[in-house]
Amino acid sequence: MAPTEEFFSRSAEETREYARQFASTLQAGDRICLSGQLGAGKTEFMKGIADCFNCAGELSSPTFALFNIYHGSFRGKAVDLHHFDLYRIEREAELDAIGFEEYLFGPHIAVVEWGDRFESLRSCYTAVVRLQHGGGDSRRIVITR
Repeated sequence: MAPTEEFFSRSAEETREYARQFASTLQAGDRICLSGQLGAGKTEFMKGIADCFNCAGELSSPTFALFNIYHGSFRGKAVDLHHFDLYRIEREAELDAIGFEEYLFGPHIAVVEWGDRFESLRSCYTAVVRLQHGGGDSRRIVITR
């Protein structure tokens, strides 16, 4: 991963719009890591991605279920979006126990919140999106591809 993009959002809507633009560049097989502290805007960013693929109405937090699968479309083509939240996973062995890699890799787009918590996963992402509080409703978003 080398090229880096940086965006400063002043609102949740700007965060979602930037995420929609980012999502429009994704392809099946892409694996995205969303990182940032609690409340940094990961969920808003995910809402923008889901909106791009016309499945935002289905979006719910996978914190308790660990992951959700959404079926959407983009420019007339079907898109499967896998959304993971690893916040409650404490050890990498738990990922193996749930068959995480079987759902991560494949002909879909995968977005993993808290995916940076596990060293072994860091090299598998095609992009890492880091969100940081900027005070109030503002956020700093850095994307490394």
